[in-house]
Amino acid sequence: MTHDETYCYFAYGSNLATARLQARVPSAHCLGRAVLPGHRLAYHKQGADGSAKCDACYTGLAADEVHGVVFEIAAADLPNLDAAEGPRYERVELAVTGEDGRSRTALTYRALPAYIDDRLTPYCWYRDHVLRGAREHGLPEGYIAERIEVACAEDPDPERCRQERAVHAEPVPVR
Repeated sequence: MTHDETYCYFAYGSNLATARLQARVPSAHCLGRAVLPGHRLAYHKQGADGSAKCDACYTGLAADEVHGVVFEIAAADLPNLDAAEGPRYERVELAVTGEDGRSRTALTYRALPAYIDDRLTPYCWYRDHVLRGAREHGLPEGYIAERIEVACAEDPDPERCRQERAVHAEPVPVR
């Protein structure tokens, strides 16, 4: 591996927000929107804080798609991304389809089955990272309304909430 080697990374959850991803992976550079076919977005992966995080779960159904963004990241930053995603996701390589209709292989993370719990709710700061990123990159409004704008819970740890929101230059509007 050379120091200038890069990877394509497909972000579909909180890492859609460029500021959040670049806080974790400074080299992240947006290449454009893409779709992961045969998967659906679900807030059902149990995070270390006990709340729900996003997962691109495989369904195999042609009608199911996860919308996201492909970022180019430096190989040197991959360990940072692995650490941020933690041991509850597995890193996989999957084919995504770009806006130009061309397929490319990209790294992404999927929840390990032992950490899936459909009863969980995301904290509002987490959902807002996903929502902010989806809007920042112009994901389809229908997809945002159906899959991203879900009910959320206030984090019982106000300091964690403050730190998570601080990654963005301005506060996330609360509805």
